[in-house]
Amino acid sequence: MHLFYAPELKNNTHQLSEEESRHCIKVLRLKKGDPIHLTDGRGVLYRARIVDEDLRRCRVEIVDHQREYGKRPFYLHLAIAPPKNMKRFEWFLEKATEIGVDEITPLHCFHSERQHIKIQRMNRVLIAAMKQSLKAYLPLLNEMIPFNEFIQHSPHPANRYIAYLDEQQSVSLSKIYPPGEDALILIGPEGDFSEEEVEQARASGFQPVKLGASRLRTETAGIAACHSVNLLNGC
Repeated sequence: MHLFYAPELKNNTHQLSEEESRHCIKVLRLKKGDPIHLTDGRGVLYRARIVDEDLRRCRVEIVDHQREYGKRPFYLHLAIAPPKNMKRFEWFLEKATEIGVDEITPLHCFHSERQHIKIQRMNRVLIAAMKQSLKAYLPLLNEMIPFNEFIQHSPHPANRYIAYLDEQQSVSLSKIYPPGEDALILIGPEGDFSEEEVEQARASGFQPVKLGASRLRTETAGIAACHSVNLLNGC
C-alpha cells in the first residue's frame, strides 16, 4: 500500500504536489494504471489509480474513499518541552505519530533549554510518519507556548496528568487513566518541571503520574506516555 498526502483533495481527479509526484513516479517507479492511496490527514482514506505519470504533476483518479479510517475512541494530547537536541524531538514526533497521538503542544518551561521550534520542519516529520505508518490522521502540532499560559488558557479534558519524578506524590498512569476517555499529559524538560509549575498544574486539576521505575529522557517519557494510553485502549 502506497500512501500519499493530499490535504486539498476535493474532486474525483487530483494532482499530486511536485514532491509527492516525484516520490510516486521517480522513487517508487509507479506507472499509469497503478493503484495508490491518498489521505487528507483528517481521517479520510482514498483509493485511487494513476492516470498521468508526470514526474512533477502526477494526476490520479479517485476510485472510492473511507471516512474515519483508523479512528480511535479517544483523543490524546501531549504537551511536552522540546529538548535542546532537535533530532531527539523529531524522533519523538515520528514515533508518537506511528503509535497514535492526536495533538502535540511544545511547552516552554522554567528549565527548558529550547525556546523555539521550526513548525514547518516538524510538520514534515509528522507527515512522513503518518504516511509511513499508514494512518489517515495527521497530528495537530501547535506553536510553542509558555507553560503558565498553557495551563491558564488552554482547554483541558477531565483526565489531565503531569508526569513528575516525585515518587511519593505520583502514581502510575496505568492505574488512574480510564480507557476510552480523552487525556492530556504534560511532559517536562530534562531538568523536570519546577516546583512552582507542578503546583500550578495541580491547582488546575492535573494529577501527578509516573511512567515507570526509571528516570526517562524527555522524548522517551513522551513515547512512554503515548504508548501507555494506546496500550490501555487496546490500540
